[in-house]
Amino acid sequence: QVQLAESGGGSVEPGGSLRLSCVVSGFTYGSYCMGWFRQAPGKEREGVAAIDDESSTSYADSVKGRFTISKDNAKNIGYLQMNSLKPEDTAMYYCAADGVGFVEYSYNYWGQGTQVTVSS
Repeated sequence: QVQLAESGGGSVEPGGSLRLSCVVSGFTYGSYCMGWFRQAPGKEREGVAAIDDESSTSYADSVKGRFTISKDNAKNIGYLQMNSLKPEDTAMYYCAADGVGFVEYSYNYWGQGTQVTVSS
């Protein structure tokens, strides 16, 4: 059974940084695409960053230059380094595995989410 567990969320002041982690367990075959999504109150969930099985990355325009996605295939851990955080980055962040880019319905596995709050 595949399980994803996010960690690393919290509260930070504008301009601060956080690193989210996503531990993937139970995956029985090689590399896979991982995505990070977020959902703010009253808004639809949106794709933030994705990394495919060849380590090619994609980012939403709103986070380009500030967020970095990476994945350690040997350890089955994904990361989202978030720098220069803004209040509008406040949301529940979810990692997802075995999908395509920012196509939510394509992902087979999802974590429970970790809250990120950016506020002074």
